[in-house]
Amino acid sequence: MPTPARRATLRAALGFAAQSSKTPELRLLHAWLDTWRGIGDVVAGMARQDFDLELRRFDGRGWRATFFPSGIEHSFTGNAGSAWATTPWEAVQRAAAATLARLDALDVRRDWTGTDESPR
Repeated sequence: MPTPARRATLRAALGFAAQSSKTPELRLLHAWLDTWRGIGDVVAGMARQDFDLELRRFDGRGWRATFFPSGIEHSFTGNAGSAWATTPWEAVQRAAAATLARLDALDVRRDWTGTDESPR
């Protein structure tokens, strides 16, 4: 079941991963995420958001990662996100970040618990 807290945590990790790895903390993050294990962790996080991954290698020139809404048939909808990069982990990280950004832009649900807009 997708939760806003899990989505926010995943977005934060991907946001920091998009930074260059000059500080010890970012080098540690990249040492984790820039591996096949890191790809698996990002994919597991996206699966919790109800997304499936398609990852393709193009003749040694690069990788394309696409996250589709979960289901049998993958159609490129407004919720899907895709990215191209020279490494598979960078493609997956960028595609996941793009997908989550699209979700946040499309997520127009309103929390009615914080305001009282009833007639006076």
